[in-house]
Amino acid sequence: MSRRLVKFRDWVLLLTCNLIWASQFVIVKLVQEQMGPIFAAAFPITLATILLTAVVAFQGSVRLPRKHLFAFVLLGVCGQVVAQLFITWGVRLSLASNAALLALALPVSTGVMAHLWLGERMNSIRWISFIVAIAAVLACSGIDWKKLNLGSSQYLAGNLLIFASVNGSAFYNAYSKKMLKRYSPLEVLLYSYYTALFLLLPATLWLEASGFRNLPHYSGGVWIGLMILALFQYFLSMVIFLNVLTRLDATQAALSNYLIPFFGLLIAAAVLHEHLRPFMIVGGALALGSTLLITLFDRESEESAALQKGT
Repeated sequence: MSRRLVKFRDWVLLLTCNLIWASQFVIVKLVQEQMGPIFAAAFPITLATILLTAVVAFQGSVRLPRKHLFAFVLLGVCGQVVAQLFITWGVRLSLASNAALLALALPVSTGVMAHLWLGERMNSIRWISFIVAIAAVLACSGIDWKKLNLGSSQYLAGNLLIFASVNGSAFYNAYSKKMLKRYSPLEVLLYSYYTALFLLLPATLWLEASGFRNLPHYSGGVWIGLMILALFQYFLSMVIFLNVLTRLDATQAALSNYLIPFFGLLIAAAVLHEHLRPFMIVGGALALGSTLLITLFDRESEESAALQKGT
C-alpha cells in the first residue's frame, strides 16, 4: 500500500473516531436520565476494560507495567478521569455555549502538550490547518454569542472544569503516543483504564452506589446507550485512534477533533430532527478539508519517523 493511500486510510479512521465521539453527547444525555454522571462514566469504562482484558489476554498475556506504572497512573488519572468526569460536571455548572468555545482549545492544547512531551514542531501547514479548522468550527458549531459568558463568577467553576477536561484529553493524546513506543495500542488503553477505574469505582460506590442497585430497573434504551458507550466510545474508537497515533504526530491527529461539532450537528439532525443550515454545511466542509490537508500533506511526521529509524 502506497504512503499516500495509508495516510488517506488514517484520515478515514480519524473521521470514524470523531463521528463516534460526537455521538457521545446524545447518548450520555439519554443514560443520565436514570443515573448520575460518575456511574454513567464508570460503568461503560468497566465493561470496556473487561473486554480489553480478554482481548489482550487472548493475544498473549496481560503484562503488569511495573516499570512504567507511574506513567500509566498519569494517563489514567490526568487523562481519562479528568477528561471524562470534568466535562460532565463542567457543563452542569456552566453554559453549553461556554463549553463549545472552550472545546476549541483541544487541538491547540494537544499541540502544546506534544511540544512539551514529544518535541513536535509546528510548521506552516499545521498553522494553516489550525486556522481553517477554527474558522470551520466557529461557522458550524452554533455557539450562542449572546449567552456566552466566560468571566462571570456564576460560571467560573464550570468553565475551569471544562478547560481542565480539555487539557486532560490533550495530555492523554500526547502522553499516550510516548507510551506507544513501548506498548501496543491495546495495552496503553487497558493500563490507563486500570488506573482510571482505581479512582472511579470507589468514587461511584461512595457517591452513586444507587447506580449499581438500579441496574435491573434501567430501561432498554438506557442499556443500549451503555453498551454503545462501552463498545464504541471507550473501546473501538480509542483503539482506532491509538493505532493511528502510532503513524501520525499527536498534533496531526488532534486536529481532527474539530470535526466533533460538525458531526454532532449531523447526529442531532438525524436523531433530534434539527435543521442543518447552509453555513453549517460549509463549516463542516472546511473542517474536513483542514484535517485532510494536515493528514495527507504534512511531512513533519514523516521526518520524525525517519529520524527515529535513524537513531
